[in-house]
Amino acid sequence: MPNGKLKETPDMTKDSRPSRRKFLKSGAVATAAGVAAASTMPMPALASGTKRLRMVTSWPKNYPGLGMMAKRFGQRLEQVSGGRYKVKLYAGGELVSPVKCLDAVQEGTAHMYHSAEYYYRGKDEGFGFMTSVPFGLTANEMDGWVQHGGGQKLWDELSAQFGVKALACGNTGSQMGGWFRKPVKTLEDFKGLKMRIPGLGGLVLNELGGSAQLLGGKDILPALQAGTIDATEWVGPWNDMAFGFYKILKHYQFPGFHEPGPTLSLGISKKFWDSLSRDDKELFNVCALAENNYSLAEYNAKNSAALKVLVQKHGVQLHEFSDEIYRAIGAASKDVVAKAGASSPISKKIYASYSDFRKTALDWSSRSDESYMNKRRLVKF
Repeated sequence: MPNGKLKETPDMTKDSRPSRRKFLKSGAVATAAGVAAASTMPMPALASGTKRLRMVTSWPKNYPGLGMMAKRFGQRLEQVSGGRYKVKLYAGGELVSPVKCLDAVQEGTAHMYHSAEYYYRGKDEGFGFMTSVPFGLTANEMDGWVQHGGGQKLWDELSAQFGVKALACGNTGSQMGGWFRKPVKTLEDFKGLKMRIPGLGGLVLNELGGSAQLLGGKDILPALQAGTIDATEWVGPWNDMAFGFYKILKHYQFPGFHEPGPTLSLGISKKFWDSLSRDDKELFNVCALAENNYSLAEYNAKNSAALKVLVQKHGVQLHEFSDEIYRAIGAASKDVVAKAGASSPISKKIYASYSDFRKTALDWSSRSDESYMNKRRLVKF
């Protein structure tokens, strides 16, 4: 699009039905037009009172889990708004690169994005903390920090610098450690390993002697087939099976260290967000929160079934990282995360808040979820 501006299509701007003409001249439309004129970014065009929004995403079209989060958000928003908002989705690569969604909203190409904030660490390392960091918060803990521990306020401060209002809008839960051509049994197995792994987890791999590669989801399997990469992580059994990694790699390691509870983000143009009424802002909030909860439940339900299929039908072998390997990964992760947290003024604030909440969360989780799960193994039903 020229100059990255949104274009209005004829059906967005005209209503040929006579019964609507009187309404279109009403004060409600005049108010909406005034709000649009106050911003340099084109506001969503009106057709019969409908606001049509463009959303770019980082995911393949209709991809299970990740690809459906944005679609469900749009459907909910349309439903709860009584049809006043309609969302047009663009899969990763359709309008912009899967890892350039924030740029698209910044530049006015789209009103919203659904993505993972750590793709935008090049703008500020603080974005990594808003998705997940190595040895960081689980999904439940992340929700606690964002919603009740000051995380959202800091996220607002960070994203506002780039013209965005961000909301948590999905979570995949704890991720697996990745797919490998041969089992990772020693630290030496990381030397020279070319692995698709994003975020700070990729920097940790580099510290261990590997070479981190950042690829969009649809590019991973071709890279494995061509030998461009040796290993990959993506999400977990459900999503990984959909991409067919098991066709090439048979060794599946656990647990993942890099994304213990990754939050997916809904990024909204701040100019558009600021133009919304308080009630409409709440519509966006509740729809994002609903998807945040729904998606985590979906992953918990689907991963266990998919893992069984991978092992029993496709001959995938599971391997647990040794304690020695995990301690080494942890030592490297501590330095990488601390360095990222010291990289800018806002990153320092985010890192301090995140670290304080992590200490409190560890104290409680060890006595609640972790303790219960350990004891649960003693009881056979």
